Amino acid sequence: MAVGLAVTAAALVAAGPRDADRSRGHPGGPPTARAASASPGDRPVRTRRAGATMTAAVRIADAATVRLLRPGDRVDVIAAEETASGGEARVVARGARVTGVPEPVDGAGDGGALLVVSVPRATAAGLAGASATARLAVTMW
Repeated sequence: MAVGLAVTAAALVAAGPRDADRSRGHPGGPPTARAASASPGDRPVRTRRAGATMTAAVRIADAATVRLLRPGDRVDVIAAEETASGGEARVVARGARVTGVPEPVDGAGDGGALLVVSVPRATAAGLAGASATARLAVTMW
C-alpha cells in the first residue's frame, strides 16, 4: 500500500503545473475565464484595494430595531460599553450601508440580531473589536 501511495504522489507531482510563478492552489488564467468554468462552490480570486469596502456581520443588541432595516439602508453603529459606572457610548461606524438582514434563528432567545453592513476595511476592524467588548446598537438615517 505504501508503494502505491508513493507512486500516486510522484505521478501527481509530475502532472502538476509547470509555471513557477503561479500560485499553488489557485487555477491559472484570467479571472473571467476561471469564473466561467468554475464549479458552483468555487469563487474567483479577487484582489482588494487598501481603501476598499468590505462586509462585516455584527450582532445588534435590539433585534426589533434590526427588523426595521432593509438592504440599502444607511445606519450608524454605536458601541455601548457596559460598566458599573454607567459606561460610554461611541460611534464605531458612520453611514454603514446595510447589505443583509439574515432571518433570525428559531430559539435564539434574546441574543440580539445579526446585521450585515458594508464599511471601509479599517472600520470593519473597529466593528469586530467593539463587538467583543460592548453591546452594539444602530441609529437609522
